Amino acid sequence: MGSHTDSLPTPATPAGRDGLDAILTRPDRAVLVFDFDGTLAPIVPDPDQARPHPDAVPALAALAPKVAAVAVLTGRPAGVAVRQGGFAGVPGLDHLVVLGHYGAERWDARTATVTAPAPPPGVAAVRAELPGFLDEIGAWRGTWIEEKGRALAVHTRRAEDPQAAFDALRGPLADLAARHGLIVEPGRLVLELRPPGMDKGVALLEYVRETGAEAVLYAGDDLGDLAAFAAVDKLRSDGIEGLLVCSGSDEVKELADRADVVVAGPAGIVGLVRALTRRLSHE
Repeated sequence: MGSHTDSLPTPATPAGRDGLDAILTRPDRAVLVFDFDGTLAPIVPDPDQARPHPDAVPALAALAPKVAAVAVLTGRPAGVAVRQGGFAGVPGLDHLVVLGHYGAERWDARTATVTAPAPPPGVAAVRAELPGFLDEIGAWRGTWIEEKGRALAVHTRRAEDPQAAFDALRGPLADLAARHGLIVEPGRLVLELRPPGMDKGVALLEYVRETGAEAVLYAGDDLGDLAAFAAVDKLRSDGIEGLLVCSGSDEVKELADRADVVVAGPAGIVGLVRALTRRLSHE
Protein backbone atom coordinates (compact mmCIF):
# COMPACT_ATOMS: atom_id res chain seq x y z
CA MET A 1 0.00 0.00 0.00
CA GLY A 2 1.16 3.52 -0.75
CA SER A 3 1.40 6.42 1.67
CA HIS A 4 1.59 10.18 1.78
CA THR A 5 5.23 10.02 0.73
CA ASP A 6 6.41 10.46 -2.82
CA SER A 7 7.98 7.00 -3.09
CA LEU A 8 6.87 4.77 -5.96
CA PRO A 9 4.92 1.85 -4.45
CA THR A 10 5.37 -1.74 -5.56
CA PRO A 11 2.11 -3.09 -7.01
CA ALA A 12 0.62 -5.99 -5.08
CA THR A 13 -0.06 -8.16 -8.16
CA PRO A 14 2.11 -9.50 -11.00
CA ALA A 15 -0.19 -7.83 -13.56
CA GLY A 16 0.18 -4.54 -11.74
CA ARG A 17 3.96 -4.87 -11.64
CA ASP A 18 3.94 -5.54 -15.39
CA GLY A 19 1.74 -2.48 -15.88
CA LEU A 20 4.04 -0.22 -13.91
CA ASP A 21 7.09 -1.57 -15.70
CA ALA A 22 5.47 -0.89 -19.09
CA ILE A 23 4.69 2.70 -18.08
CA LEU A 24 8.26 3.26 -16.91
CA THR A 25 9.95 1.62 -19.90
CA ARG A 26 7.56 2.82 -22.63
CA PRO A 27 6.15 6.11 -21.36
CA ASP A 28 5.62 7.37 -24.91
CA ARG A 29 3.06 4.55 -25.32
CA ALA A 30 1.39 4.99 -21.92
CA VAL A 31 -1.83 6.80 -21.03
CA LEU A 32 -2.74 7.79 -17.47
CA VAL A 33 -6.41 8.35 -16.64
CA PHE A 34 -7.73 9.78 -13.38
CA ASP A 35 -11.16 10.08 -11.79
CA PHE A 36 -11.90 13.54 -10.35
CA ASP A 37 -13.90 13.45 -7.09
CA GLY A 38 -12.14 11.45 -4.41
CA THR A 39 -9.10 10.88 -6.61
CA LEU A 40 -7.76 14.25 -7.70
CA ALA A 41 -10.13 16.21 -5.44
CA PRO A 42 -11.09 15.43 -1.83
CA ILE A 43 -14.72 14.49 -1.24
CA VAL A 44 -16.60 17.45 0.27
CA PRO A 45 -20.22 17.82 1.48
CA ASP A 46 -21.10 20.18 -1.40
CA PRO A 47 -19.82 18.94 -4.79
CA ASP A 48 -19.93 22.51 -6.13
CA GLN A 49 -17.10 23.28 -3.72
CA ALA A 50 -14.88 20.38 -4.80
CA ARG A 51 -11.43 21.41 -5.95
CA PRO A 52 -8.32 19.35 -6.72
CA HIS A 53 -5.71 18.77 -4.08
CA PRO A 54 -3.53 21.92 -4.21
CA ASP A 55 -0.63 19.98 -5.72
CA ALA A 56 -2.63 17.79 -8.11
CA VAL A 57 -2.74 20.00 -11.21
CA PRO A 58 0.96 21.01 -10.98
CA ALA A 59 1.87 17.34 -10.53
CA LEU A 60 -0.15 16.31 -13.59
CA ALA A 61 1.34 19.16 -15.62
CA ALA A 62 4.84 17.95 -14.77
CA LEU A 63 4.01 14.35 -15.69
CA ALA A 64 1.95 14.88 -18.87
CA PRO A 65 4.83 15.82 -21.23
CA LYS A 66 6.63 12.60 -20.27
CA VAL A 67 3.85 10.19 -21.32
CA ALA A 68 1.64 9.69 -24.35
CA ALA A 69 -1.48 11.18 -22.76
CA VAL A 70 -3.16 12.20 -19.52
CA ALA A 71 -6.94 12.28 -19.17
CA VAL A 72 -9.60 12.88 -16.54
CA LEU A 73 -12.64 10.56 -16.59
CA THR A 74 -15.55 11.68 -14.44
CA GLY A 75 -19.29 11.46 -13.98
CA ARG A 76 -19.43 15.25 -13.80
CA PRO A 77 -20.21 17.34 -16.87
CA ALA A 78 -16.93 17.90 -18.70
CA GLY A 79 -17.17 21.69 -18.50
CA VAL A 80 -17.82 21.60 -14.75
CA ALA A 81 -14.81 19.35 -14.19
CA VAL A 82 -12.62 21.68 -16.24
CA ARG A 83 -13.83 24.75 -14.35
CA GLN A 84 -13.56 23.26 -10.89
CA GLY A 85 -10.35 21.46 -11.73
CA GLY A 86 -8.67 24.57 -13.13
CA PHE A 87 -7.39 22.51 -16.07
CA ALA A 88 -7.72 25.10 -18.85
CA GLY A 89 -4.64 26.96 -20.02
CA VAL A 90 -2.20 25.07 -17.80
CA PRO A 91 1.29 24.73 -19.36
CA GLY A 92 2.08 21.05 -19.67
CA LEU A 93 -1.57 20.09 -19.95
CA ASP A 94 -1.85 21.33 -23.54
CA HIS A 95 -3.20 17.96 -24.69
CA LEU A 96 -5.33 17.07 -21.67
CA VAL A 97 -8.68 15.43 -22.39
CA VAL A 98 -11.54 15.50 -19.89
CA LEU A 99 -14.16 12.82 -20.49
CA GLY A 100 -17.29 13.97 -18.65
CA HIS A 101 -20.61 12.24 -17.98
CA TYR A 102 -18.83 8.89 -18.12
CA GLY A 103 -17.47 9.68 -21.56
CA ALA A 104 -20.65 11.10 -23.12
CA GLU A 105 -19.00 14.55 -23.13
CA ARG A 106 -15.45 15.47 -24.08
CA TRP A 107 -13.35 18.57 -23.46
CA ASP A 108 -10.05 18.84 -25.32
CA ALA A 109 -7.42 21.33 -24.17
CA ARG A 110 -6.27 21.81 -27.77
CA THR A 111 -9.62 23.32 -28.77
CA ALA A 112 -10.92 24.36 -25.32
CA THR A 113 -14.38 23.18 -26.36
CA VAL A 114 -16.86 20.58 -25.11
CA THR A 115 -18.53 18.17 -27.52
CA ALA A 116 -21.63 16.23 -26.46
CA PRO A 117 -24.82 14.73 -27.89
CA ALA A 118 -28.24 15.97 -26.80
CA PRO A 119 -29.41 14.61 -23.41
CA PRO A 120 -31.98 11.81 -23.58
CA PRO A 121 -35.60 12.73 -22.76
CA GLY A 122 -35.71 10.49 -19.69
CA VAL A 123 -33.41 12.88 -17.84
CA ALA A 124 -35.82 15.79 -18.29
CA ALA A 125 -38.72 13.63 -17.12
CA VAL A 126 -36.89 12.56 -13.96
CA ARG A 127 -35.76 16.14 -13.34
CA ALA A 128 -39.40 17.23 -13.22
CA GLU A 129 -40.56 14.33 -11.07
CA LEU A 130 -37.70 13.87 -8.62
CA PRO A 131 -38.41 16.66 -6.05
CA GLY A 132 -42.01 15.58 -5.56
CA PHE A 133 -40.97 11.92 -5.54
CA LEU A 134 -38.52 12.47 -2.68
CA ASP A 135 -41.09 14.47 -0.76
CA GLU A 136 -43.79 11.83 -1.25
CA ILE A 137 -41.66 9.00 0.14
CA GLY A 138 -40.52 11.14 3.08
CA ALA A 139 -36.89 11.32 1.97
CA TRP A 140 -36.56 15.05 1.36
CA ARG A 141 -35.09 15.94 4.76
CA GLY A 142 -31.30 15.70 4.69
CA THR A 143 -31.11 14.71 1.02
CA TRP A 144 -30.53 17.04 -1.90
CA ILE A 145 -30.41 16.90 -5.69
CA GLU A 146 -27.36 17.77 -7.76
CA GLU A 147 -28.07 18.90 -11.32
CA LYS A 148 -25.58 17.30 -13.71
CA GLY A 149 -27.06 18.15 -17.11
CA ARG A 150 -27.18 14.66 -18.56
CA ALA A 151 -27.88 13.12 -15.15
CA LEU A 152 -29.24 13.88 -11.68
CA ALA A 153 -27.70 12.83 -8.39
CA VAL A 154 -29.35 12.43 -4.98
CA HIS A 155 -26.93 12.95 -2.10
CA THR A 156 -27.49 11.63 1.43
CA ARG A 157 -24.26 12.86 3.09
CA ARG A 158 -26.16 15.60 4.98
CA ALA A 159 -28.85 13.25 6.33
CA GLU A 160 -29.03 12.40 10.02
CA ASP A 161 -28.02 8.81 9.15
CA PRO A 162 -26.39 9.11 5.69
CA GLN A 163 -25.94 5.37 5.09
CA ALA A 164 -29.46 4.48 6.19
CA ALA A 165 -30.88 7.18 3.91
CA PHE A 166 -28.73 5.88 1.04
CA ASP A 167 -29.91 2.30 1.58
CA ALA A 168 -33.57 3.34 1.85
CA LEU A 169 -33.47 5.37 -1.38
CA ARG A 170 -31.62 2.89 -3.57
CA GLY A 171 -34.62 0.73 -4.46
CA PRO A 172 -37.20 3.50 -4.99
CA LEU A 173 -34.80 5.54 -7.11
CA ALA A 174 -33.98 2.47 -9.20
CA ASP A 175 -37.71 2.03 -9.86
CA LEU A 176 -38.10 5.71 -10.79
CA ALA A 177 -35.10 5.57 -13.11
CA ALA A 178 -36.34 2.40 -14.82
CA ARG A 179 -39.72 4.00 -15.58
CA HIS A 180 -37.90 6.64 -17.61
CA GLY A 181 -35.29 4.45 -19.27
CA LEU A 182 -32.48 5.43 -16.92
CA ILE A 183 -30.28 3.53 -14.48
CA VAL A 184 -28.99 4.29 -10.98
CA GLU A 185 -25.24 4.45 -10.39
CA PRO A 186 -24.40 4.19 -6.65
CA GLY A 187 -21.44 6.10 -5.25
CA ARG A 188 -20.14 7.40 -1.95
CA LEU A 189 -23.45 8.39 -0.29
CA VAL A 190 -24.82 9.46 -3.66
CA LEU A 191 -27.19 7.81 -6.14
CA GLU A 192 -26.95 9.06 -9.70
CA LEU A 193 -29.79 8.63 -12.20
CA ARG A 194 -28.37 8.60 -15.71
CA PRO A 195 -28.81 7.05 -19.17
CA PRO A 196 -27.63 3.47 -19.69
CA GLY A 197 -25.05 2.38 -22.20
CA MET A 198 -22.17 4.59 -21.14
CA ASP A 199 -19.99 4.01 -18.12
CA LYS A 200 -16.37 4.59 -17.20
CA GLY A 201 -15.42 1.19 -18.57
CA VAL A 202 -16.84 1.89 -22.02
CA ALA A 203 -15.29 5.36 -22.06
CA LEU A 204 -11.88 4.09 -20.96
CA LEU A 205 -11.81 1.33 -23.56
CA GLU A 206 -12.70 3.76 -26.33
CA TYR A 207 -10.11 6.31 -25.21
CA VAL A 208 -7.25 3.84 -24.83
CA ARG A 209 -7.97 2.31 -28.23
CA GLU A 210 -8.18 5.78 -29.76
CA THR A 211 -4.71 6.63 -28.46
CA GLY A 212 -3.15 3.32 -29.51
CA ALA A 213 -1.62 3.00 -26.07
CA GLU A 214 0.37 -0.05 -25.00
CA ALA A 215 0.03 0.65 -21.27
CA VAL A 216 -2.62 2.32 -19.13
CA LEU A 217 -2.91 3.51 -15.54
CA TYR A 218 -6.38 4.12 -14.17
CA ALA A 219 -6.92 5.73 -10.76
CA GLY A 220 -10.30 5.95 -9.04
CA ASP A 221 -11.97 5.83 -5.64
CA ASP A 222 -15.63 4.83 -5.96
CA LEU A 223 -18.02 2.09 -7.06
CA GLY A 224 -18.43 3.76 -10.46
CA ASP A 225 -14.74 3.12 -11.06
CA LEU A 226 -15.20 -0.65 -10.91
CA ALA A 227 -16.28 -0.56 -14.56
CA ALA A 228 -13.01 1.16 -15.46
CA PHE A 229 -11.08 -1.46 -13.48
CA ALA A 230 -12.90 -4.16 -15.46
CA ALA A 231 -11.96 -2.34 -18.67
CA VAL A 232 -8.29 -2.47 -17.69
CA ASP A 233 -8.67 -6.21 -17.12
CA LYS A 234 -10.13 -6.47 -20.64
CA LEU A 235 -7.26 -4.45 -22.07
CA ARG A 236 -4.78 -6.72 -20.31
CA SER A 237 -6.38 -9.73 -21.99
CA ASP A 238 -5.83 -7.93 -25.31
CA GLY A 239 -2.11 -7.49 -24.60
CA ILE A 240 -2.16 -3.93 -23.18
CA GLU A 241 -0.45 -3.67 -19.80
CA GLY A 242 -2.41 -1.98 -17.01
CA LEU A 243 -2.00 -0.58 -13.52
CA LEU A 244 -5.05 -0.21 -11.24
CA VAL A 245 -4.77 2.46 -8.55
CA CYS A 246 -7.25 3.06 -5.73
CA SER A 247 -7.45 6.40 -3.97
CA GLY A 248 -8.37 4.73 -0.70
CA SER A 249 -11.04 5.71 1.81
CA ASP A 250 -12.98 4.07 4.63
CA GLU A 251 -16.21 4.30 2.61
CA VAL A 252 -15.40 2.06 -0.37
CA LYS A 253 -13.61 -1.25 0.17
CA GLU A 254 -14.50 -2.99 -3.10
CA LEU A 255 -12.14 -0.89 -5.19
CA ALA A 256 -9.20 -1.34 -2.83
CA ASP A 257 -9.68 -5.11 -3.01
CA ARG A 258 -9.37 -4.96 -6.81
CA ALA A 259 -6.46 -2.51 -7.02
CA ASP A 260 -2.80 -3.18 -7.70
CA VAL A 261 -1.84 -0.10 -5.67
CA VAL A 262 -3.76 1.65 -2.89
CA VAL A 263 -2.79 5.16 -1.87
CA ALA A 264 -4.13 7.46 0.83
CA GLY A 265 -6.64 9.62 -1.03
CA PRO A 266 -5.82 12.57 -3.31
CA ALA A 267 -2.62 13.32 -1.39
CA GLY A 268 -1.49 9.79 -2.14
CA ILE A 269 -2.36 10.22 -5.81
CA VAL A 270 -0.22 13.37 -5.90
CA GLY A 271 2.64 11.43 -4.33
CA LEU A 272 2.29 8.64 -6.91
CA VAL A 273 2.23 11.11 -9.82
CA ARG A 274 5.30 12.88 -8.48
CA ALA A 275 7.13 9.60 -8.02
CA LEU A 276 6.34 8.56 -11.60
CA THR A 277 7.57 11.93 -12.88
CA ARG A 278 10.78 11.65 -10.93
CA ARG A 279 11.46 8.12 -12.20
CA LEU A 280 10.71 9.08 -15.80
CA SER A 281 12.97 12.12 -15.48
CA HIS A 282 15.90 9.81 -14.70
CA GLU A 283 15.19 7.02 -17.19
